[in-house]
Amino acid sequence: MSSEWPLIKVEDVCSLIVDCVNKTAPVSEQPTPFRMIRTTNVRNGRINLSDCKFVDEETFGKWTRRAEVRAGDVILTREAPIGEVGAVPDTEGLFLGQRLMQYRADRSKLDQRFLLYSFLSPQLQHQFGSHEGSGSVVSHIRVGDCFKFELRLPPLPVQQKIGDILGSLDNKIDLNRRINQTLEAMAQAIFKSWFVDFDPVKAKIAALAEGRDPLRTAMSTISGKAEAELDALPPEAFEQLAATAALFPDEMQESALGEIPKGWEIQAAESLSEVGIGKTPPRKEPQWFTEGDGDWRWVSIKDMGASGVFQKKSSEFLTSEAVSRFNVRVVPDRTVLLSFKLTIGRVAITEGAMVTNEAIAHFKLPSDAAVSSEYLYLYLKSFDYSTLGSTSSIADAVNSKTIRGLPIVLAERTLIGRFTKAVAPHFQEIRNRQNEIGSLCATRDTLLPKLLSGEIEVPV
Repeated sequence: MSSEWPLIKVEDVCSLIVDCVNKTAPVSEQPTPFRMIRTTNVRNGRINLSDCKFVDEETFGKWTRRAEVRAGDVILTREAPIGEVGAVPDTEGLFLGQRLMQYRADRSKLDQRFLLYSFLSPQLQHQFGSHEGSGSVVSHIRVGDCFKFELRLPPLPVQQKIGDILGSLDNKIDLNRRINQTLEAMAQAIFKSWFVDFDPVKAKIAALAEGRDPLRTAMSTISGKAEAELDALPPEAFEQLAATAALFPDEMQESALGEIPKGWEIQAAESLSEVGIGKTPPRKEPQWFTEGDGDWRWVSIKDMGASGVFQKKSSEFLTSEAVSRFNVRVVPDRTVLLSFKLTIGRVAITEGAMVTNEAIAHFKLPSDAAVSSEYLYLYLKSFDYSTLGSTSSIADAVNSKTIRGLPIVLAERTLIGRFTKAVAPHFQEIRNRQNEIGSLCATRDTLLPKLLSGEIEVPV
């Protein structure tokens, strides 16, 4: 049991602990090879490098002279929020921003992954919370306290085995996440080509101008195959491709959003779907809210940021009485969600019925809708929300009226149906893998405290 393992301070087994407390590094408006990890990048035991801020080479050089970042270093947020933990997955062009602590294990005493999982354990999370500093509007962990956290230290082989067990689950979770990102990118690429860049239409227009067969040119554009390769396709595949290509027009027309294919329309979101807005019961009456299990999942923008394509989890719940008393709109399964306040443009599809706060709009499609959930999801993901307002702050310009009138490019119904049929397997696979991720996370979270307490003994 862990009671037989010595209780040690983190400073006794970590060779480097660094806090970047100086002023914020100036960021670059353009992508560069140099990225700054911020507190917002550290969530749920991971460091998300896809949303890092960029800096120029000079800034990177100045900041990395203070402390380099190595793969495996454990990062702890000590403010806004406190107690989020992650391990650095890569080191190329990375450095730490403010309010982050960096822990590097003395490998002769401490396994780096064991340190990560110890920091994620209820015992250490409790310590992080109990060290919140006072006298400031923002809760924080004092720098000095970051040296003093205590953990139980089993023999190094036991640490390594615990790291292997929990790490193998995290590796499977990360693999599923990467596959889902690839599947979504594939669907988004098709959508962009067909309904944003209008590649098949433009291919037909160019073919007509050059005296070539517009249908075969569009078929080549859609399939990514050279025209000479089309005849080698199986007859059924050739016919399906030709039927899809025939649905694209060979002319463009002017619209409120610029040129779109001839015969296509621009319609307001409220004409295609029932647009609803969520609601928050009075916060001063805490009886309406619960954490953990509750009657109704109550989704916030933060929850949408933590999910994948399908919205399944929420950090808070509402009671059934709250939903009834305050007339909170219930969002059905497979409804598209869009955040439109403060953080604009996060999109998800509900998995099961749920409710949301007032910063999230719901697009409930009728049974005979002209668009599918997949089409609407990808459209909203690719939409340029800066076009919705003329104020200096788009967050101030977008409101529920704007969202209800959001312009949607509407292709011919049969073409949207063919598109949906093409990408639906991608979305189903994403949904399946998200559910598998949920199961793996539950298994890991159940095992973690039991392994770290010694309740489950590991063979070494």
